[in-house]
Amino acid sequence: MDVSGTTLLLLGFDLIAGAIIGFFLRKKLVEGNQANVEAQGRQIIENALQDAEQVKKEALLQAKEEAYQTKKEAEREIKDSRQEIKDEQRRLDRKIDELKEDLGDLKKRAIALDDRQVKLTAREQEVTRIEKEIDSVVEEQRYKLEKISGIGREEAKQQLMESVESEARMDAAKRLVRIENEMKLEADRKGKNILALAISRYAGDYVADKTVSMVPLPNDEMKGRIIGREGRNIRAIEAATGIDIIIDDTPEAVILSGFNPIRREVARLALVQLISDGRIHPARIEEVVAKVSDDLEVELKEAGEQATFDVGAHGMHVDLINLIGRLKYRTSYGQNILQHSLEVAFLCGVMAAELGLDVKKAKRAGLLHDIGKAVDHEVEGSHAIIGRDLAKKYGEREDIVYAIGAHHEDQPPRSVLDVLVQAADALSGARPGARKEMLQSYVKRLEDLENIANSFQGVEKSYAIQAGRDLRIIVDSQKIRDDEATLMSRDIAKAIEEQLTYPGQIRVTVIRETRSVEYAK
Repeated sequence: MDVSGTTLLLLGFDLIAGAIIGFFLRKKLVEGNQANVEAQGRQIIENALQDAEQVKKEALLQAKEEAYQTKKEAEREIKDSRQEIKDEQRRLDRKIDELKEDLGDLKKRAIALDDRQVKLTAREQEVTRIEKEIDSVVEEQRYKLEKISGIGREEAKQQLMESVESEARMDAAKRLVRIENEMKLEADRKGKNILALAISRYAGDYVADKTVSMVPLPNDEMKGRIIGREGRNIRAIEAATGIDIIIDDTPEAVILSGFNPIRREVARLALVQLISDGRIHPARIEEVVAKVSDDLEVELKEAGEQATFDVGAHGMHVDLINLIGRLKYRTSYGQNILQHSLEVAFLCGVMAAELGLDVKKAKRAGLLHDIGKAVDHEVEGSHAIIGRDLAKKYGEREDIVYAIGAHHEDQPPRSVLDVLVQAADALSGARPGARKEMLQSYVKRLEDLENIANSFQGVEKSYAIQAGRDLRIIVDSQKIRDDEATLMSRDIAKAIEEQLTYPGQIRVTVIRETRSVEYAK
């Protein structure tokens, strides 16, 4: 073996020896680490056991403490319960004693009641005996009275019935006075609204005053030109306007008759323009009527716009404004409806301001309350209902729509606004000078009022004053008593409602006076 081989062999032995030595060293190291780990584990276990023992001791102490506290609380509650039971027992004992005393009193009362019952039974028997004796005496006296007076039982019964009826009538009168005092405000409002319905439409007694217009002529020759050859001109005017032209013996004037005030005004303006122009023939008539109609529509629209501006009713539908303008040529008992509507609007505003309500809403409702009169010649029904439907159609608020329909109680009022419109309407129509009548009708109505009052028994004098709105009646104080005066005023008012037609309302006042005069000398 050469040197290199020997070297390699030695080197191999060294490597093997090193590996063996390393293996033993690692083994020794692992065994040492394992011993350390086991020692640490035992230490941790011992510490954990000590901690567990400590926790156990603390938990045991806490449990003992809680058990002690629970025991003390239970003993205290038992003590309190025992005390409450003792108190309740004492109360029950007192109650039993009281009941025993009450029972004794009741027994005494029962004995006393038995004694009283015996006495009452005896007294009832005595009373029954006395009643029989009294009945016998009364029957005997009745027989003697009938013989003395000469009046039979039936006749006496009739007199008694009349007396009872008179007393019942007086009682009814007293009750009526009390009820009327309690319901004075409500009755006054209802009376005004019921009467207001009569003046909302055209009235028969005043048709001539409201359905005709007079056109002056420069001379009577103009009547022939208006009539035209074979009447063609007058037929053309009547066909174009829908108004009847009456040509009679009235000097230098023709009369226009028609129910529609707008058409009548168109006919009047057209006829005035034709007379002024001098050219009167069918073609010219149609041209002038068309031009006047357009001009009048513009005028009506301006009148409606001015009314809404004066009231402050902004944002109103244009068709509704045009209808307001049409009220300019509508009257009721001589009162212009447009001016009446403005007046009602302002009255509503004043009252709403006093009550702290919405002034603008009240004015708007007042202005629109009679809007149905603009078309009530063309539509069937009450103008209040017609106006309500128009306002609803053109987008007015629900409360305003309802107030329009309720201002004559075609539907019952349900808000303060409804009552305000009713009151303002009555005030505007009933104020002195607001409405007029023909003189003959006015005088006849005053006479009829006094005649109705004088037809009642016991009336000495009657006076219709305040343009027939107040009827004063003086009665004989010897024949009519105070209670009967109340009934008489009611009966007379009812007779007036049934027999007469009149605007507004009439107050009936029955005056009964007793005077005692003495002179000191």
